[in-house]
Amino acid sequence: MKVFLTVGIALFAVSLARAQQKEGTVIYERTTQVQIRLAGGNDEMERMIPQSRTDKFELSFANNQSLWKQVPRDNADDDNDAGGNGMQIRMVIAGSDDVLYCNFDTEKKVEKKDLFDKRFIVEDSIQKLQWKLSDETKNILNLICRKAVATRYGKRTMMNMDNGKMERKEMADTSNIVAWFTTDIPVSAGPAEYQGQLPGLILEMDINNGRQTFKALGISDKADIKSIKEPSGKKRYTTEEFNKERNKMMDEMQKNNQGGQRVIRFGN
Repeated sequence: MKVFLTVGIALFAVSLARAQQKEGTVIYERTTQVQIRLAGGNDEMERMIPQSRTDKFELSFANNQSLWKQVPRDNADDDNDAGGNGMQIRMVIAGSDDVLYCNFDTEKKVEKKDLFDKRFIVEDSIQKLQWKLSDETKNILNLICRKAVATRYGKRTMMNMDNGKMERKEMADTSNIVAWFTTDIPVSAGPAEYQGQLPGLILEMDINNGRQTFKALGISDKADIKSIKEPSGKKRYTTEEFNKERNKMMDEMQKNNQGGQRVIRFGN
C-alpha cells in the first residue's frame, strides 16, 4: 500500500508540474512541400527542383511572451539545393531567417525580417483566427493534445518562368489549418506566426493537408528569458509598408537576375 501511495503521489506531482508550466523551450520541425511547373514542359529542370524542404525552429516562452527563430543548420551544404549542367537551383522558404517576438498581454508582435541583405523591423497586432475546437485528442510527447481547426484567408506568391524570364504573381489563398494543442502547458504559443491563438501550447500543425507541417520534437521546462525580447531596430514598418518594400525589391531582383542561378521563393 505504501509503494502504491508513493507512486501515485509522484505521478500527481509530475502532472501538476506540467499543468503549471509557463516557461519553456520547444524545438519544431517544419516541412514544406513544393509543387512547381515550368512553362514549356522543361521536365529536366523540374526534376532538379527539390520536392520539399525541412527546417528546425526554436520557440522560447516565459512571462506570457514568446520568441520564435530558426535553429542554425548543421551542414553548410543545403540538402534542399540541386543543380547540374552549370545551373544551380536554390530553394528559399520565406521566413526561414526571421525572428518573431510576441507579447500575449498586449497582443503585440514584432518581427525581424532579413530580405536581400536588408533588415526590416515589422510591428503589428496578433491576428487571431476563428478556431473550432474538437473533442478529438491524441498523445504528443506524453502530453494530451486537443484538436482545433481554422481557416485562414490571405495571399500567396506564384512564380512563373518563361523563356528565361521569371514573373511573380500574387493570388488569393485559403489555408485550412489543423492544430493540436495541450492545456497541460497553458501558454497561448505555437509555431511561426500562429501565436496567441489557443488556450494551450500548439505542438503539431498541418496546413492544407500537408502542404506545410510543424511538429514538436522536444520540450524543455527552461528558457533563456533574457533573450525573449523585441528585435531592435531604429525604423519600424507596418505589415503593409513591408509588403510594398518587399515587392519592389523582388521586382528589381527579377529584372537583374542573370546567369545560371535561380532562386525559387515560396510564402507570403
